[in-house]
Amino acid sequence: MGLALIEDRDGSVWFDGEPAPTAITVARTSEPKVRTADDQLQFGTVFTDHMFRVDYTEGRGWHDPRIVPYQGFDFDPATAVLHYAQAVFDGLKAYRGKDGAIRLFRPRRHAERLVNSCRKLCIPDLDVDLILQSFHALVGVDQDWVPGKRGTALYLRPTVVATEPFLGVRPSNTYTYFLIASPVGSYYAEGINPVKILATDKYVRAVKGGTGDAKTAGNYAASIYAAVEAKHMGYTQVLWLDGVEHRYLDEVGTMNIMLQIDAEVITPPLPGTILPGVTRDSILTLCRDWGLKASERPITIQEVMEAARNGRLKEMWGTGTAAVVSPVGELGFKDERVTINGGKTGALTQKLYDAIVAIQYAEAADPHDWTTTLAPFQVRQTA
Repeated sequence: MGLALIEDRDGSVWFDGEPAPTAITVARTSEPKVRTADDQLQFGTVFTDHMFRVDYTEGRGWHDPRIVPYQGFDFDPATAVLHYAQAVFDGLKAYRGKDGAIRLFRPRRHAERLVNSCRKLCIPDLDVDLILQSFHALVGVDQDWVPGKRGTALYLRPTVVATEPFLGVRPSNTYTYFLIASPVGSYYAEGINPVKILATDKYVRAVKGGTGDAKTAGNYAASIYAAVEAKHMGYTQVLWLDGVEHRYLDEVGTMNIMLQIDAEVITPPLPGTILPGVTRDSILTLCRDWGLKASERPITIQEVMEAARNGRLKEMWGTGTAAVVSPVGELGFKDERVTINGGKTGALTQKLYDAIVAIQYAEAADPHDWTTTLAPFQVRQTA
């Protein structure tokens, strides 16, 4: 984007260059919080001092971008999002590299995915560049919250919700886009431990023509029942199958699923029922860079179980922003359970994790320009 990020003394953040300059007003908190030590951080329980917000009103469009102290919302009980779940979100991270610089990992892909999710729920388009500027502005204002220990990061949660108070199934006429940030600890503070997952043909996550490829709040609410049932059976997560034949692999929990059969890395294609994961895309790219056969093709649970029985299923893992990879050590389907790679993390899974993390923390080359360095703040006097 060629941005220069400048903070005025009057409390405005300016983005100069291309696209056209944008001003974001800043109201700093008068009561800064005490930050949690890096080694005490968990996931999604602590939030920074500030948040970004911009509102949409029919006739005005998106207006008044601003950074304000972290605070709650005052919603009317009839607010549309509370009744009809017209809400979408995304998630990405900012990392403090070994050189001290702060970097975002593939922010444009996340911004574009948020816009696609909005379209699925008839939410007016947000400008991708405004979303990107919100990332830079909030991280810039709260940059002291970006932890420095390897494995930690500042998690960003961009969200759009319908805010018009009414009862009736139709698109809202008003919306709020907000961005909050949470310093998070290492997902694998004690090493990468494989999980147990249950493939189910009893429940359905998504069907073609629905919202499976969007990050909507309702998708996650609808997945909770099956996940709780799986946990009661001793599993960590659900491996979702397609919603028509109940045979083809879809997603695992809130992650994309990948596996290696013989020398082939396989992940389900994107038929409109699967979220187009940013980590998924990154891993496919790395596999192809390394000369591996990486296929996006339909694969049935029967094929996977058969490959496990005869020793051809080498590894299996989930991919996502939170964990990067989550190795699978055991897979259950109906009355059968199979162990994968002796219940241990596979060599390829570990290699992929190490490669992506090294790029995120600027410990390795970034040949695909996946990281974007935070634009530095400069203070200038308002004219």
